[in-house]
Amino acid sequence: MPSVAIAIFPGVQALDVAGPVDVFSEANGFIDGNGRYQVTLLAADSKPLRASNGITFIADETFDQKRPDFDLALIAGGPALPESAPDPRLTDWLANVASRCRRYGSICTGAFALGHAGLLDERNVTTHWQHAQQLATQFPKARVDFDRIYLRDDRLVTSAGVTAGIDLALALVAEDHGPQTALKVAKRLVVFSQRQGGQSQFSPYLTAPADETSPVAKVQAHVMAHIRENFTVKQLADVAGMSARHFARIFVQDTGVTPHEFVERARMDAARKLLESSGVALKTIAYDCGFGTADRMRIVFTKRIGATPKQYRERFRQE
Repeated sequence: MPSVAIAIFPGVQALDVAGPVDVFSEANGFIDGNGRYQVTLLAADSKPLRASNGITFIADETFDQKRPDFDLALIAGGPALPESAPDPRLTDWLANVASRCRRYGSICTGAFALGHAGLLDERNVTTHWQHAQQLATQFPKARVDFDRIYLRDDRLVTSAGVTAGIDLALALVAEDHGPQTALKVAKRLVVFSQRQGGQSQFSPYLTAPADETSPVAKVQAHVMAHIRENFTVKQLADVAGMSARHFARIFVQDTGVTPHEFVERARMDAARKLLESSGVALKTIAYDCGFGTADRMRIVFTKRIGATPKQYRERFRQE
């Protein structure tokens, strides 16, 4: 019987726990004999602990209890986890259990706990889109993918934010018992067995500049105000009052992306807002947002978020 450990802590995201637990529980209804999952919740102590939404959890076991090795060990995430000091009890348990598990990993921001335990170095990982850059900065030896819903790197598994833990658990069920079993579970839970696109479709591409009075911020505002137009580096440099070479260097230094990359992201955000809020024809949106044609917009959308503009509208249109 595969044994699954899920580590929890005060302030844990309840759905990071409940989602995977429900997947494994529902899977047991389609599995015979020794293939059924046995899930154990573990915490630093046996006291009731409150999740971030106020729900109370009680762990089945504590980190210091001796027991046979788990087949899979996961650490759930929590809204405060990226900013919290590491709990040495959790960190020690993760480091120890990872060395003895067939698979181990994290859900959502649980990746930060893995990082504190030294388990992300030189590994391909993902986390909630809102904290992906922070994870990459805090643990520079990790190779953070900002878009993936879940990722497998040898024995290490990581997922994006919150409901992505369900996607990860379904993938593990498919790995253990075949895609048909995972599909049956997904139908029971009324979710997709394999979600289309990455988590970029949920995240904004653009963030406000740190200094809104800077030449770079002036260029960004200019692009957003004239999004239909075509831009060259020379034109944008003129707006900033710099030479093209100096502007390109400063822009990358301040934003982390090239001017061309920024313009394409700006077009994406403008188009996404129109797709979410209106029924305007795709060719009109493409023209108004500077893509030129609907085909070009479709190519960029598919490359960046793994979904066409039509698919994006179907998922996120606000009626």
